[in-house]
Amino acid sequence: MRVGFGVTHLVRGLLTDHVDGIGIYTRHLLAEISRQAEPTAVQFGRCDQLAEIRPHFSVPVECLSSGFQAGTALSLLTGRSFPQSQSLQQRLDLFHAPDHHIPRLKHIPVVATIMDAIPLAHPEWASARLRRVKNFAFRRMAQTAERIVTISEFSKTDIVHYFDIPPERIDVTYLGVNPVYAQPVSEEQRAAVLGKYGLPPSFFIFVGTIQPRKNVARILAAHRLLPVEMQKAFPLVIVGRNGWGTDELVPELNGLRERGCGRWLNNVTDTELHALLQSAHALVYPSLYEGFGLPVLEGFAAGLPVISSNTTSIPEVALDAALLVDPLQIDAIAEAMQLLAENDALAADMRTRGRERVKQFTWAACGEKTMDVYRRVAG
Repeated sequence: MRVGFGVTHLVRGLLTDHVDGIGIYTRHLLAEISRQAEPTAVQFGRCDQLAEIRPHFSVPVECLSSGFQAGTALSLLTGRSFPQSQSLQQRLDLFHAPDHHIPRLKHIPVVATIMDAIPLAHPEWASARLRRVKNFAFRRMAQTAERIVTISEFSKTDIVHYFDIPPERIDVTYLGVNPVYAQPVSEEQRAAVLGKYGLPPSFFIFVGTIQPRKNVARILAAHRLLPVEMQKAFPLVIVGRNGWGTDELVPELNGLRERGCGRWLNNVTDTELHALLQSAHALVYPSLYEGFGLPVLEGFAAGLPVISSNTTSIPEVALDAALLVDPLQIDAIAEAMQLLAENDALAADMRTRGRERVKQFTWAACGEKTMDVYRRVAG
């Protein structure tokens, strides 16, 4: 099967050394479908980067030089295929858009992955620049796809509601977890990383881009509610780059170190992150909205007790393997943190549950279910 596979978002992450959740999904899924199909990686725009991009891929890479937004607008206005896609369509059986860059292609079916409905359900969490135009285009281009893939039953429900797409056109394929998170990091490596950042051998950790949806302000407030001695014995480590809409948090994030109650680490390597996760006492991830919640599973794989939200997709993914709290209640987040700090038996039980739960999520299974979608669509 000849599959065009969109990599525009992944390429952006690779070239800026910041591959986020959509990029992780794209990279792993491409590797899995390469075992059973013949994919061609397709990037929209910036074809001058092609030589730099190709070494990152083990499959052929092509570029459509039209900018995606301009090409999308032209497709919507004319009803024609995405500009410059004719030759590509002649050589493909279908196209998969895994990263919300969904081209209109009149001559071959398009499968589109929509992670969540955040831009439409919560526009206040998205960039204000051309927000209405972008959301209109996103919704319309998603509706032109032959089939929609999403990553949880929760997201499917939201997509039906906000995108007005019938549920029978939507398939759920859970994400996988990179096995590297479960591979033990040596004591020497862990000691070196902890020494570099001046951390004790046990702490609370959050991992993710600093943005309003990730609820970092309430995590900081919850940690401050802990007894002072506990704050210092179990400091708070925030791992993630500053995204947008949270500039007021920067002084408080920097203040963690000044108060001796934690660190903000905004530029750690993957190796350092794995060492930090396996040294932490618990992952604190009470996000306000998740289409799936991959960091929760990565915490499970690393052997961490996890505190997360009792809303959106998290209960579906975590089941009883995490302590689920109301993400709007600072007291509830703090109580869960104190409980795990004081109750070693509970922490051990949560580690065991997490390790068992994460076994249900593999990239191989994600790839196989996606191939099933391809087979149905391509006939």
